[in-house]
Amino acid sequence: MSKNVLQRMNWPNTTFLVATLLLAVTLVPWYLWTHDLDVFQILMFVFFYFATGMSITLGYHRLFSHLSFKTKSPVRWFTVFMGAGAFEGSVLEWSADHRRHHKHVDTDGDPYDIGKGFFHAHVGWLLFAPTEETPMDNVEDLKKSKLLMFQHRHYVPIAFAMGFGLPTLMGAAWGHFSGAGVGSSALASLLVSGILRVVVVQHFTFFINSLCHMVGKRPYSTDNTARDSAIMALFTYGEGYHNYHHQFQHDYRNAIKPWGYDPTKWAIWALDKVGMASGLRRVSDEKILQAEIREQQKRFDAQLEAKGYSLPDSMLESLHASQDRLSQAMKEWTVKKEQYQLAMEKKIETSRHQIDELKKEAQEASRHVQEMFEEWKNAHFYAQAQMA
Repeated sequence: MSKNVLQRMNWPNTTFLVATLLLAVTLVPWYLWTHDLDVFQILMFVFFYFATGMSITLGYHRLFSHLSFKTKSPVRWFTVFMGAGAFEGSVLEWSADHRRHHKHVDTDGDPYDIGKGFFHAHVGWLLFAPTEETPMDNVEDLKKSKLLMFQHRHYVPIAFAMGFGLPTLMGAAWGHFSGAGVGSSALASLLVSGILRVVVVQHFTFFINSLCHMVGKRPYSTDNTARDSAIMALFTYGEGYHNYHHQFQHDYRNAIKPWGYDPTKWAIWALDKVGMASGLRRVSDEKILQAEIREQQKRFDAQLEAKGYSLPDSMLESLHASQDRLSQAMKEWTVKKEQYQLAMEKKIETSRHQIDELKKEAQEASRHVQEMFEEWKNAHFYAQAQMA
């Protein structure tokens, strides 16, 4: 390793990341092989895995970085302190890097630019010190929070206390009350719910920056490398739907299809229902559908150009007709939705029966749009098949 590389190393980050990884793949497996792991230790791992990991996705990411919703103090405190236990930096540092990523995605201004390779996007950007101090001028709004400033100033002790100290103490308490032994139970908790869990949560987060810019589909935008991957969503608390997120970054949801796995979205929705969250931001169905149509049309046009293929007049007429029907259906849907929303805002002036009728009309218009969208897609698929 050259002297220049050694000088560029971010030694605190490198030491922590390498040490925890080595312990996770050596000492933890040895301990699990030589000691029995009771149900309490398994439940502890699951709790800290979701508590710290989703404090990053729900708190650091969607709440603070993107302001996708508002929440009450208990949720903010929980995500700020449990999120520190993931050892991914303070909220201010994390949000500053992430906002730069969105603003400068796939360019030199992107801190984890996938164009520099998988290793750089996954962890390399953390191992090497930047040539300049990380700018914090894009989180001025977050600096107004006393809670976030406190966490930023005292991040290191908070992270060790929540990430390693709390699991160890809970393990020791369990060992005392269960008779399993204070020392052995505390060590098991430190290794499994502390070290192993930190490594797992960190690398699942890192996969969003690396694999989610390499593996998957781009149904909403091909302007950047972000991709949707249902498989990655399983390991990243729903963050795997990354193409949608980059196109509509302020939406509190990442998965918008009924079958999409997004526990972070479900948690935010649940918090809203119990009065702990409010102001959930979501992109209108019209904009989402328009993005899908635009990208599918771009792919179709690119295929036509690449093949130098001219479609028969009858096929062109069919495509244009399906496009016109879809456009008209979307206009009608927009009108019906606006009428229903206006009626809901003026409940005193509108009868319950009228509101129900407008709701039914809006739902019917929505179904009609979906039918026309399927017809439009089928027309394009048929045309593509003729070019094959």
